[in-house]
Amino acid sequence: MSLTSIGSLASRMGDIRFVRYVLASAGALAVDFGSFLAMLQVGVAATPAAAGGYSLGMAAHWLLSSRAVFADNAAERGSRRHRQKALFVMSALVGLGLTTLIVAAGQAGGWDPRLAKVLAVGVSFCTTYWLRKQIVFR
Repeated sequence: MSLTSIGSLASRMGDIRFVRYVLASAGALAVDFGSFLAMLQVGVAATPAAAGGYSLGMAAHWLLSSRAVFADNAAERGSRRHRQKALFVMSALVGLGLTTLIVAAGQAGGWDPRLAKVLAVGVSFCTTYWLRKQIVFR
């Protein structure tokens, strides 16, 4: 990790919204990864298990994001709230697409699906945070 990366991370950690997003993401990840592992355990193939886990985690993330992370920018009711939910779902679908592609590519490359899922989590986290901060809850 370079000094620039460390400085950037330290700066972001000072941003309370980012800290709350990390915590919300950890909660959603617990739902996501726990569901993923449970589905693998009962015989669901890795790619659909990754997609299913991500979808359950997405629902948890909406609840946490709209109430604890971006509450000051969450629309109250009506068409603005529906638009915001639609944008959130679209950002989640981007993350879902990335997750599914990365797990499928990892599986095709002979990787352990759990390792591919970990890589997918990092890529999806960075992408969806940017989308939600810049577009969904702007």
